[in-house]
Amino acid sequence: MARKLRIAYPGALYHVINRGNYRRDVFETTGAAEAFLRVLAEATAIYGWRIHAYVLMRNHYHFALETPQPNLVGGMHWLQSTLATRFNRFRQESGHLFQGRYQALLIENNEALCRVVDYIHLNPVRVGLLAPEQVAGFRWSSLRRFIKNDRFPGLIAADWLEHRTLADDTAGWRDYVQHLVELAADVSRQKELGFETLSKGWAIGTRGWAEAVAKDHAQHALSPGLAAEESRALRVATWESALSKALACADRHESAFSTSAKTAHWKMDLALAVRQSSGASVVWLANRMHLGTPATARSQLSAAKKRARPN
Repeated sequence: MARKLRIAYPGALYHVINRGNYRRDVFETTGAAEAFLRVLAEATAIYGWRIHAYVLMRNHYHFALETPQPNLVGGMHWLQSTLATRFNRFRQESGHLFQGRYQALLIENNEALCRVVDYIHLNPVRVGLLAPEQVAGFRWSSLRRFIKNDRFPGLIAADWLEHRTLADDTAGWRDYVQHLVELAADVSRQKELGFETLSKGWAIGTRGWAEAVAKDHAQHALSPGLAAEESRALRVATWESALSKALACADRHESAFSTSAKTAHWKMDLALAVRQSSGASVVWLANRMHLGTPATARSQLSAAKKRARPN
């Protein structure tokens, strides 16, 4: 199976997800769910993690994780292998518990974290397990634990509550639950917040931030065996960074892409600079910069290259 993207640094935030092997119901019993939460609490203590939110569904889990030390890989290996060993021993089975390597989407900051936390807490509502008004009562969600103040060490809400200017008290949790109830009923708002993308790709945040991270970790995009979706996402972020730099150097704005002729020389010269500096694909350049069909863009890039040659 293709490897998932792993970028680690002190203080990194992640949206971590995994599903049961063959999508089996891993958490179909109370004992199974409780066992996972015990292992999660142990991993949090051992690796010094900070868990900002979690939810267990029947066949998958989500949690928002912060790693003060860059130990995502080691901690997740311990968590999943320990859980699999305990499950298999209890069930007298063998084999993989989860479908493969977990997803770990990098989260930019507390603003992006707030969106992920909402997404996690609303998961049972969005799949139809309960009504929005019942969201605070879902047993296998960190929301219920936060409200009841039944938290294992390392399960924290301070950062994202503070970002929302909410207090960690009865009134603050009442306001947060009301926010979730209203958000659950507002599908258009969920779309604006990017709910459809919070479990896809490799990063959750602004384009500029993703470009900067991609530039710092560009070698990951070339790693053999990396999951295709994540590898491409990282490459595209690198191309976006090169495009932004080329636009600044040319004193142009991307809004002119759609208003200028498809084969305008300045656009083709810019596209050539981006391709040469970052290896951006012709298909991506054609779509991103409104250059016409890939075939047209390829032909015009060749002409731009000839123009750039000294006589």
